Amino acid sequence: MIALTRSVPPSITRCELTHVARQPIDYHRARAQHAAYERALETLGCRIHRLPDTPDLPDSVFVEDAAVVFDEIAVLTRPGAASRHPEIESVAAALEPQRTLAFIEEPGTLDGGDVLTVGKTVYVGLSRRTNADGARQLAHAVAPFGYRVVRAAVDGCLHLKSAVTAVSDGASCASAIACSLPRHFHAPTIESRSAARRSRSSTSRRSRRPKAR
Repeated sequence: MIALTRSVPPSITRCELTHVARQPIDYHRARAQHAAYERALETLGCRIHRLPDTPDLPDSVFVEDAAVVFDEIAVLTRPGAASRHPEIESVAAALEPQRTLAFIEEPGTLDGGDVLTVGKTVYVGLSRRTNADGARQLAHAVAPFGYRVVRAAVDGCLHLKSAVTAVSDGASCASAIACSLPRHFHAPTIESRSAARRSRSSTSRRSRRPKAR
């Protein structure tokens, strides 16, 4: 398995922000953390393919946003932040030997962080970075391979996968913000199971309390 990565650019201190206030970024610490991330991928059996350095593209280390890769096809995105559009060319060049390519075109926008694939269902978050036309174009690209796109409104976080991500085809891991996701998000979540246990425990405790007099 090949894992595409890109080094942390010195310009990351100017990265795009939406839901959080800007805070200082320790560039050297970020590089060390990214190196540890690559080592973890190698431990899992991945072969690292490092994309060309792009020191003037602050968000370019987040390569997931530039492409959505399926077994049958790779869809190159059109990020919602215009500053990220130059990232696409080098990602496309790396993926071309591996997959048939499709591209999201204007007026569509799509960030890979808004795309969550669970089996043959592809959840697409409609966010400040991904619009309905981008979701439509993705659906058109993957439909011939049996994938179904389900749109989910995202509010309170940057991307769909800021709130929920897949652990496997049968389970997902969700943060508290996931409660705003639509009811059609059927994948069972780790948090919802623990919340259910807490709810049952609370109900049990209430049932044992003496009645008020």
